[in-house]
Amino acid sequence: MFRRTGCTFLCLLLFGFFGSVSAQAEEPWIEVRSPHFCVLTNGNKSDAREVAYEFEQMRYLFSTQFPSFRLDSGAPLTIFAARDERTAKQLIPVLKKMKTGSNMAGMFLHGWEKQYVMLRLDQTGLNSREIVYHEYTHSILHLNSHWLPTWLDEGMAEFYGYTRFEQNKIEIGAPTVRVGSLQDTTIPIADLMSSEKVHEFYRDADRMEMFYAESWALVHYLIFGPGMEGGAKLDQFFALVQQDTDQKKAFQQVFGSIEAIDKALGPYMRSLAFHAAVLHTAPEIDKKNFIVTKLTMAQTEAELAGFHLWNHDLVDAAPLIEQALKDDPKLGLAHEEKGFLLFAQGQDAAADEFSQAYALDGTLYLSLFAKTMLSTMASSHAPADEAALHDALLKVTALNPQFAPAYVQMARLAVRQGDLQRAFGLSRRAEELEPSRAGYHLLTGQILLREGKDAEAAQFAEYVAKHWPPPDHNEAVELWNAVPAAQRPKGETMTEEFPADSQVAEGIVKSTTCDAGAKQPWTLVLGDRGKELTFHRQHMLGGGFSDTLWWGEDHFNICRHLVGLR
Repeated sequence: MFRRTGCTFLCLLLFGFFGSVSAQAEEPWIEVRSPHFCVLTNGNKSDAREVAYEFEQMRYLFSTQFPSFRLDSGAPLTIFAARDERTAKQLIPVLKKMKTGSNMAGMFLHGWEKQYVMLRLDQTGLNSREIVYHEYTHSILHLNSHWLPTWLDEGMAEFYGYTRFEQNKIEIGAPTVRVGSLQDTTIPIADLMSSEKVHEFYRDADRMEMFYAESWALVHYLIFGPGMEGGAKLDQFFALVQQDTDQKKAFQQVFGSIEAIDKALGPYMRSLAFHAAVLHTAPEIDKKNFIVTKLTMAQTEAELAGFHLWNHDLVDAAPLIEQALKDDPKLGLAHEEKGFLLFAQGQDAAADEFSQAYALDGTLYLSLFAKTMLSTMASSHAPADEAALHDALLKVTALNPQFAPAYVQMARLAVRQGDLQRAFGLSRRAEELEPSRAGYHLLTGQILLREGKDAEAAQFAEYVAKHWPPPDHNEAVELWNAVPAAQRPKGETMTEEFPADSQVAEGIVKSTTCDAGAKQPWTLVLGDRGKELTFHRQHMLGGGFSDTLWWGEDHFNICRHLVGLR
């Protein structure tokens, strides 16, 4: 599972990427809207209705299993139901280069502003939805947790990923396809809980398979095992972890000794049959009431372009956007996608496209947010500009009350204006909406530091530093170091973490150059105390950044968006 990294300074990581060929819409797609999901398909409406119905049932399942959970994100989920393999490969060209691409039944694209699922209608066998349900479970868990142990995160996703739907019932607890690896040697629970061991598992394909399988088995046991009260104890453990109780201490407090559970888990995993639970489907969900609309060609092209853009596939997005604008120059969504394409390319004309998009369609809160943050008032200290900035951000939250980045920017504005009490409330609201983003916790910590609440600020820094990897960890250490030593917990020390044999440089990014045809295609110039350091690289790099930068992971481009950052 891909995770964005974040920091206030630039962090560079080597990565590879694939080029792709343009995928054009051949005919208008169909849209099916259920109460909580939107399904777009080039298949038939009956199949699309069934897909929406299953996702509604999946959401209903979580509402019954976790009554206190938030189930709707500020990043709406759109499901692309591809009728066949050819369509799937047009949507995700990288599948053409994967050995297993022809067999892939689905994919989940996580994002800050939009989330997408791609699934194939011609893949309907047993467990054909496991990938997307697994990742959908992750999205629900991360919406409701600050941090989770990896074994619990993956174990629960694997557990609910194999949910099955049959007429009027929902079955949970079906075994993972990895269950065969449980017949071999097992991983001690203490190792499942060790972040160092987990990193080792991810570097070994066989061990990783076993890690996923045993994480599933442990979650299964903690729900259906003797004395587990049908998962009530697992809920208690989950709550303790969210209260920052050490996971081993919380585990022993709820379940007893780790050694005893280890001893009981072995025979449980090797049993020939596993318990399952059956729930009745939600009677109030009637797929006959789902709204079916045939999109125009322009709408189809704009929606497909959005899928490519949020998958960082600019090559395939561009021709779709141009065709959508040609087919319907007054389609607001097409102008919004054009704006994000231009922004990714570093072109100033992006702001004009966002302005036009919002003028054409007043529901496009992303266009309003983007045009606001690209305007001069976003950095102006003039009272009139600050008031206009606040009003625009307030409109964004009115259109989407769960859109956390707008609250973050209002919090930053309040800090600038010296209204720290208001800034704190807004930052906490953003934390509540997206608790798994380390930078939002650190923003609250920075506000507390400005308020003179040093000890509380240190707690926020310590929490992030303990639970997030670099570079979020390093950003937390920076906050920690800003707290007077006397106000930090006694005996606690923190240091920044870097890969072995790293060289570290710090300064303000003066310029970046990306030229694929050059001998050294990537160049970065860093300014530090009147001096300049120039870095060249023969390969493209990835980058981490603070969560509080408004564009977030969905639109970050290392070639365009670094200048001026520390």
